[in-house]
Amino acid sequence: MAIHRQESQFRIANAPCSWGVEDPSNPDNPPWQQILDEASKAGYKGLELGPYGFLPTDHVHLRDELGIRELTISAGTIFEPLWDEEQRPFILQKTRKICQLLNKLGSEYLVVIDSVNGLRSSYAGLKDLSPRLDNYHWEIMMSTIRQISDIAHEYCIKPVLHPHAGGYIEYADEVTRAMEDLSDDTISLCLDTGHCVYADMDPVHWLKQCKDRLAYVHFKDVRAERLKHCIDSRMGFWDACKYGVMCPIGEGCVDYPAVKQALTEIDYRGWIVIEQERDPKAAGTSLEDVSKSLNHLRQSGFC
Repeated sequence: MAIHRQESQFRIANAPCSWGVEDPSNPDNPPWQQILDEASKAGYKGLELGPYGFLPTDHVHLRDELGIRELTISAGTIFEPLWDEEQRPFILQKTRKICQLLNKLGSEYLVVIDSVNGLRSSYAGLKDLSPRLDNYHWEIMMSTIRQISDIAHEYCIKPVLHPHAGGYIEYADEVTRAMEDLSDDTISLCLDTGHCVYADMDPVHWLKQCKDRLAYVHFKDVRAERLKHCIDSRMGFWDACKYGVMCPIGEGCVDYPAVKQALTEIDYRGWIVIEQERDPKAAGTSLEDVSKSLNHLRQSGFC
């Protein structure tokens, strides 16, 4: 398959979650070399680091492996229970390790996510029923995010907050509150079209609404009928991903022509990272799916 590299206002990457990689120790994960090979074969310019420890953590080794495939690391991710004060020392230690690696690789961004938890996951998409954090734990989460951001800035990495289904920053009111509590100097925003749909937030509206804080974007597509079933049955976010709620770009309910128009209107010129969460046991179709997604964006004029 020929590799097509193109210049545009958008840089297009993918992420290991499109191969089902969420936990670096999962024995069902495909080999990391397979993900690099297939991302490159599909024509991507970049790849997210994924969960720390899945890709090689020696920067020389990883840089060499990326260089062979003409790939770059677009961002790293800290995906932890940010509201849990007891976990803070571990979270900050892990943040520092990730940022050290990102800095040595010349990467620019750290995606900061309050991780999926058992309570909120079963209410994912149910904004009127989802239990919310009390003020005490909310303030702990805000403080932890500020400390994560301070570490990122030490290493010249730009932190971006990512609202995520099944975590405590998911819905419109929570995103708005977080952006009010955290200054622009502290952290910018990563919006994910799929998580917006999950949270009943119009991606086009929110991309425009948050243009002054927007620094990084994730693209997903969502099968609307499966999403409704997942939400109505309280399936939980990870089980919904295994069920196939996510699909290649262009095959779901997200209006990508409108998304492109919105990004053009706000003159967004950063990374677009395609994700299609799945069971790692289903990684055999990942190359086909990530290729479909990138080809759809090409045909739609994104690149």
